[in-house]
Amino acid sequence: MSAASVRPLLRDFRRPWLWLAIWLAMLGAVAATSLMSADDLPPAPFDGFDKVEHFLAYLLLSGYAVMLFAGRRAQALAAAGVIALGVGLEFAQGALTASRQADSADALANALGAAVGLMLAPTPVGRALLWLDRRVP
Repeated sequence: MSAASVRPLLRDFRRPWLWLAIWLAMLGAVAATSLMSADDLPPAPFDGFDKVEHFLAYLLLSGYAVMLFAGRRAQALAAAGVIALGVGLEFAQGALTASRQADSADALANALGAAVGLMLAPTPVGRALLWLDRRVP
Protein backbone atom coordinates (compact mmCIF):
# COMPACT_ATOMS: atom_id res chain seq x y z
CA MET A 1 0.00 0.00 0.00
CA SER A 2 1.45 3.33 -0.98
CA ALA A 3 1.54 6.34 1.32
CA ALA A 4 -0.79 8.19 -1.06
CA SER A 5 -3.55 5.57 -0.60
CA VAL A 6 -3.63 5.82 3.20
CA ARG A 7 -6.50 8.00 4.40
CA PRO A 8 -5.88 10.19 7.44
CA LEU A 9 -7.83 9.24 10.55
CA LEU A 10 -8.68 12.82 11.51
CA ARG A 11 -9.80 15.66 9.30
CA ASP A 12 -7.15 18.10 8.10
CA PHE A 13 -7.01 20.25 11.24
CA ARG A 14 -4.31 22.73 12.15
CA ARG A 15 -4.65 21.53 15.78
CA PRO A 16 -5.76 17.89 15.60
CA TRP A 17 -4.60 17.05 19.14
CA LEU A 18 -6.65 19.89 20.64
CA TRP A 19 -9.88 18.69 19.02
CA LEU A 20 -9.14 15.05 19.87
CA ALA A 21 -8.36 16.00 23.48
CA ILE A 22 -11.70 17.83 23.73
CA TRP A 23 -13.56 14.73 22.48
CA LEU A 24 -11.71 12.51 24.96
CA ALA A 25 -12.56 14.96 27.76
CA MET A 26 -16.22 14.82 26.69
CA LEU A 27 -16.12 11.01 26.85
CA GLY A 28 -14.53 11.22 30.30
CA ALA A 29 -17.13 13.70 31.53
CA VAL A 30 -19.98 11.45 30.39
CA ALA A 31 -18.37 8.45 32.06
CA ALA A 32 -17.75 10.35 35.30
CA THR A 33 -21.26 11.78 35.52
CA SER A 34 -22.76 8.40 34.66
CA LEU A 35 -21.03 6.85 37.66
CA MET A 36 -21.65 9.73 40.12
CA SER A 37 -23.91 9.14 43.04
CA ALA A 38 -27.51 10.07 42.25
CA ASP A 39 -27.43 12.34 45.31
CA ASP A 40 -24.70 14.46 43.69
CA LEU A 41 -26.76 15.17 40.56
CA PRO A 42 -29.34 17.94 40.24
CA PRO A 43 -32.97 16.80 40.33
CA ALA A 44 -34.68 16.28 36.98
CA PRO A 45 -37.25 18.97 36.10
CA PHE A 46 -39.77 16.28 35.09
CA ASP A 47 -40.11 12.52 35.08
CA GLY A 48 -38.25 10.94 32.19
CA PHE A 49 -36.01 13.97 31.60
CA ASP A 50 -32.95 11.78 32.07
CA LYS A 51 -33.79 10.09 28.74
CA VAL A 52 -33.54 13.49 27.04
CA GLU A 53 -30.18 14.06 28.77
CA HIS A 54 -28.92 10.65 27.63
CA PHE A 55 -30.06 11.25 24.05
CA LEU A 56 -28.45 14.70 23.87
CA ALA A 57 -25.18 13.63 25.51
CA TYR A 58 -24.67 10.77 23.06
CA LEU A 59 -25.81 12.91 20.13
CA LEU A 60 -23.05 15.37 21.07
CA LEU A 61 -20.44 12.63 21.49
CA SER A 62 -21.24 11.03 18.15
CA GLY A 63 -21.80 14.32 16.35
CA TYR A 64 -18.44 15.60 17.54
CA ALA A 65 -16.82 12.36 16.34
CA VAL A 66 -18.36 12.95 12.91
CA MET A 67 -16.76 16.39 12.87
CA LEU A 68 -13.44 14.98 14.12
CA PHE A 69 -12.85 11.87 12.02
CA ALA A 70 -12.17 12.08 8.29
CA GLY A 71 -13.76 8.94 6.85
CA ARG A 72 -17.18 7.37 7.10
CA ARG A 73 -15.70 4.15 8.43
CA ALA A 74 -13.90 5.95 11.27
CA GLN A 75 -17.04 7.96 12.00
CA ALA A 76 -19.18 4.80 12.12
CA LEU A 77 -16.64 3.04 14.35
CA ALA A 78 -16.59 6.04 16.69
CA ALA A 79 -20.41 6.01 16.86
CA ALA A 80 -20.35 2.26 17.56
CA GLY A 81 -17.77 2.87 20.27
CA VAL A 82 -19.95 5.59 21.79
CA ILE A 83 -22.91 3.19 21.81
CA ALA A 84 -20.74 0.50 23.45
CA LEU A 85 -19.64 3.05 26.05
CA GLY A 86 -23.28 3.85 26.82
CA VAL A 87 -24.21 0.19 27.24
CA GLY A 88 -21.10 -0.48 29.32
CA LEU A 89 -21.82 2.48 31.57
CA GLU A 90 -25.36 1.24 32.15
CA PHE A 91 -23.97 -2.11 33.32
CA ALA A 92 -21.40 -0.27 35.44
CA GLN A 93 -24.11 1.83 37.08
CA GLY A 94 -25.87 -1.34 38.17
CA ALA A 95 -22.71 -3.07 39.33
CA LEU A 96 -20.57 -0.27 40.75
CA THR A 97 -22.92 2.27 42.27
CA ALA A 98 -25.30 2.04 45.20
CA SER A 99 -27.62 4.85 44.17
CA ARG A 100 -27.89 4.18 40.41
CA GLN A 101 -29.24 1.27 38.44
CA ALA A 102 -28.79 -0.11 34.95
CA ASP A 103 -31.63 1.01 32.68
CA SER A 104 -32.20 -0.40 29.20
CA ALA A 105 -34.26 2.68 28.28
CA ASP A 106 -31.20 4.84 29.04
CA ALA A 107 -29.06 2.58 26.83
CA LEU A 108 -31.64 2.93 24.06
CA ALA A 109 -31.65 6.72 24.41
CA ASN A 110 -27.84 6.65 24.24
CA ALA A 111 -27.88 4.54 21.08
CA LEU A 112 -30.51 6.69 19.39
CA GLY A 113 -28.56 9.84 20.19
CA ALA A 114 -25.36 8.31 18.79
CA ALA A 115 -27.19 7.23 15.62
CA VAL A 116 -28.61 10.70 15.07
CA GLY A 117 -25.14 12.17 15.63
CA LEU A 118 -23.76 9.86 12.94
CA MET A 119 -26.44 11.07 10.54
CA LEU A 120 -24.95 14.57 10.74
CA ALA A 121 -21.95 13.42 8.67
CA PRO A 122 -23.22 14.48 5.21
CA THR A 123 -24.61 17.79 6.47
CA PRO A 124 -22.76 21.10 6.89
CA VAL A 125 -22.67 20.35 10.64
CA GLY A 126 -20.30 17.50 9.84
CA ARG A 127 -17.69 20.06 8.78
CA ALA A 128 -18.33 22.64 11.52
CA LEU A 129 -15.25 21.76 13.58
CA LEU A 130 -13.02 22.05 10.52
CA TRP A 131 -14.59 25.46 9.83
CA LEU A 132 -13.90 26.51 13.45
CA ASP A 133 -10.32 25.21 13.30
CA ARG A 134 -9.63 27.40 10.29
CA ARG A 135 -10.96 30.53 12.02
CA VAL A 136 -9.48 30.24 15.51
CA PRO A 137 -6.12 32.01 15.60
